[in-house]
Amino acid sequence: METKKAQSPKKGEKKDIATSLRDFFVDGLKDIYWAENALVQTLPKMFDHSTDQKLKTAIKDHLAQTKEHVKRLEQVFESIGEKAEGKKCMAMDGIIKEGEGIIEETQEGPVRDAGIIASAQKVEHYEIATYGTLAAFAKTLNERTALDLLLRTLGEEKKSDTLLSYIADTNLNSQAVDGRLRSKDLNAV
Repeated sequence: METKKAQSPKKGEKKDIATSLRDFFVDGLKDIYWAENALVQTLPKMFDHSTDQKLKTAIKDHLAQTKEHVKRLEQVFESIGEKAEGKKCMAMDGIIKEGEGIIEETQEGPVRDAGIIASAQKVEHYEIATYGTLAAFAKTLNERTALDLLLRTLGEEKKSDTLLSYIADTNLNSQAVDGRLRSKDLNAV
């Protein structure tokens, strides 16, 4: 059976337009591959600006895990016969920039730590959505090796999100409220 080749784009159309679920799957892999590599650069900054020891440990551990996610994505690309390459992820780029803004606009301590957790959870939620979608595509495309690898990463991202919620809920957010009140009370005196 002969497969149809995508026709040349018409005037005004994009060149790299997805014409099949496989194209969309590969495009999504490139997107998350860029995102994970960007996080490898961003997580050390989050670590440096955190003060809560549990948060610092979680970020350090997640950096090691993110490096594994990059390697795992390279295995996914290999398993489907594609070259591992990234394509700028506009969503992750925006989330990272927002997180950098939070660091710049907050005072060191519990308030900044709460902001870092909020930013990190936005990252996790994006990754959970992306890996879940990619796993569904891999299943539909009968890419079993890719599916197994993507599901493993999805599970790790969900655990990271749960850990961040736990850190926030175990007194960190309360400390941020108290820190804000103390600053306001001191300014009133």
